[in-house]
Amino acid sequence: EIGLAPSIPVFGHLPYVMGEGNKKLSKRDPESNLFHHRAAGMIPEGLVNYLALLGWSIGPDRDVFSIDEMVAAFDVTDVNPNPARFDHKKAEAINVDHIRLLAPDDFRSRLLPYLTEFVSDPATPEQLEVLTKAAPLVQERMQLLGEAPAMLGFLFTADADLVVEDDALASLKGDTATVLTASIAALEGVQDWTTESIEGALRATLIDELGLKPRVAFGPLRVAVSGRRISPPLFESMEILGKESTLTRLRALAAR
Repeated sequence: EIGLAPSIPVFGHLPYVMGEGNKKLSKRDPESNLFHHRAAGMIPEGLVNYLALLGWSIGPDRDVFSIDEMVAAFDVTDVNPNPARFDHKKAEAINVDHIRLLAPDDFRSRLLPYLTEFVSDPATPEQLEVLTKAAPLVQERMQLLGEAPAMLGFLFTADADLVVEDDALASLKGDTATVLTASIAALEGVQDWTTESIEGALRATLIDELGLKPRVAFGPLRVAVSGRRISPPLFESMEILGKESTLTRLRALAAR
């Protein structure tokens, strides 16, 4: 007996995806490798959302949507037959939106695979506590989860092992020694080690008494604490590090 279908299947064709120089994306191009995007820190929700936009639209003036929304709205007849170009910046912008939408606990958990250089497997309770406090500080600042080591690594590094990067040192302006000496004295007197108390003590000393501009006042502290020119919010980072580590790092940079 010959099996016959009751109807003729309907075939659809998705558009080509173009890479750099408007050439058809090859399997040898990094953009076509899902593991490449995962290693960089794209999350599935962001990448699927972006890929769906290559030749299709969920509606006018709307680029961000969930996978469930895409499934409900997708119809192959709406696909544009013209080739689409893989745009890194657009893909990362979509990814940013989806990172922002993650629940805090979910976001924290997704950071762990990118922090293996700093966090044990499984993470210790102390490491999880630090990450729970630090994750909200970077969720609104991160484009790719792969940025986690650079943003958060200093919080999991022993004081003696912290590397102060050359570009961070080169960014310092003004009398760094005076700023650090005054900051150490101000922070030594802080008993209630909270973000508010830390900020209040430093602003009173550096801004009100010494008359420094915030960038000049807080730049050396950021470099001393994180070893980097750019870091999560300074006072919150100091609270997470604790008084002893914060003062140790400020003294270390002051002694250079």
